[in-house]
Amino acid sequence: MTVRLETERLILRRPVAADYDAFRDFAAAGGLRHIYGNLTDGQVFRSFATELGHWEMLGFGMWTVTFKGSDQAMGLVGPWRPADWPENELGWMIFGKAEGKGIAGEAATAARADAYARLGWTTAVSYIAPENLRSIRLAERLGAVPDPTAKTPPSDKPCLVYRHPAPEELALGKRLEAAR
Repeated sequence: MTVRLETERLILRRPVAADYDAFRDFAAAGGLRHIYGNLTDGQVFRSFATELGHWEMLGFGMWTVTFKGSDQAMGLVGPWRPADWPENELGWMIFGKAEGKGIAGEAATAARADAYARLGWTTAVSYIAPENLRSIRLAERLGAVPDPTAKTPPSDKPCLVYRHPAPEELALGKRLEAAR
């Protein structure tokens, strides 16, 4: 069974090897600096291979985001849980020219809903570098709040943890909106 998600404008699908060029260009433009710092070509390749392997090993992972009617990778958004991660993460990276178009929020909302419904997650966090103000603003637009008591993944870099609303909190919010 092939799983994919659709939103009003987007398709979220499992990443494929052909998405590597867009990922490599994103990394070359400094797009991974908040996550990993500066990477060599080999490290970028292994990082993308990890995205593919996460799906293969766990049956889920970051979705490749495309506009409907195009198969051009615009970013990676979705659930992430490597073996050494303390919690389920909802992550995002939007490639170059796709930034600033609302893609990350639209895709992250769909990916979070899928993680809660299909994967059975009851909570999710986003690990964000303190200087990554765009990601912090996105987390806040998604309703996530800082959780200073949460554990962070192993890293030598500082990391903020934003906790997303639980499924029942999102459902309550939708019911309140509908009642207005």
